[in-house]
Amino acid sequence: MRVVVNEFMSLDGVVQAPGGPEEDTDGGFAHGGWSVPFFDPEVMGGAVDAKFSTVEALLFGRRTFTVMAEAWPERAGDPFADQMNAVDKYVVTDTLAQDDITWPNSHVIPVAAAMDAVAELRAKDGGDLGVFGSPTLVRALLAAGLVDELNVMIQPVVLGGGKRIFTDDGVGRALELVDVQVASTGVLVCTYRPTGESLATGHSDELYEDPEQPPVSPTDG
Repeated sequence: MRVVVNEFMSLDGVVQAPGGPEEDTDGGFAHGGWSVPFFDPEVMGGAVDAKFSTVEALLFGRRTFTVMAEAWPERAGDPFADQMNAVDKYVVTDTLAQDDITWPNSHVIPVAAAMDAVAELRAKDGGDLGVFGSPTLVRALLAAGLVDELNVMIQPVVLGGGKRIFTDDGVGRALELVDVQVASTGVLVCTYRPTGESLATGHSDELYEDPEQPPVSPTDG
């Protein structure tokens, strides 16, 4: 199974509470629901549908799972909701017990065992293990090298702070852009995959080594 991460992201990298005011107010975050005005059903909705068509199971952090578990069972009868409710779901948590969960087909993974459990799922044949939201979990997955694809919908808004999926750990990670679409609302729908290669660096002087091919060629006005 591939581990596929899906995020709504602001231009300054925030992924916290894209769907509603009370979704996640940690740290005094006051912009919950910021992504909703930018949703384009044709491009963004089509991208979500296409990515979900290959999902065999879902993986969440505790907070995102709780929000999802409250919302999707009530939407039964909608085709997307029915698929969300039917697939296996894994939640990484030490505060929820299996008996606490009412969302069908849900399974608890203890925090200490999470990376090993994900690695075992990833080694199985089958469709994708989809991850939505769950920034704390995603940071751990990225650090452990367990993410096979990263889908981000980069929205034309700056939030000035909030939870992000990238840490300041000093580790460079090379990614390849494999697809990009532009929504009518200005959202960039991007798909990245890790290259598995070391991060390459260079020096700007290298751009000027060939005088016949300068990096910038001004045109006459």
